Amino acid sequence: MRFFDPFADFDRFSQFARTGGFMPMDVYEHDDEFVVKFDLAGINPDDIDITVENQMLTLTVERPVEDTEGVNWLVRERPSGKHSRQLRLGAALDAGNIDASYDQGVLTVTIPMREEAKPQRISVKAQQPALT
Repeated sequence: MRFFDPFADFDRFSQFARTGGFMPMDVYEHDDEFVVKFDLAGINPDDIDITVENQMLTLTVERPVEDTEGVNWLVRERPSGKHSRQLRLGAALDAGNIDASYDQGVLTVTIPMREEAKPQRISVKAQQPALT
């Protein structure tokens, strides 16, 4: 049983920069890791920048502006340009061992819990009765 709120560990995602609904994400916990998945369709993996500084994870991507000179736009919802999103990592998370992978437009960032933050079982030792 855990006594902490995983969303509080992420500072309830209140520290983020986001534009135009770009980079929707899902977050879940599995086997003492937090997994964050970002939808980044059409982004080249070489254009993804992930940094961690002072427990702040920053994801920055850039989608180039399409050369569409002379077209008559009917709908334009796909954002272009530089976009970023930040997540404040709680003290229970191991910012030094983050892993990231990209597959079919989905960036998966895996953040393990620190060993000392994982639940631990404490053994109880029985006292021997005192001899009188």
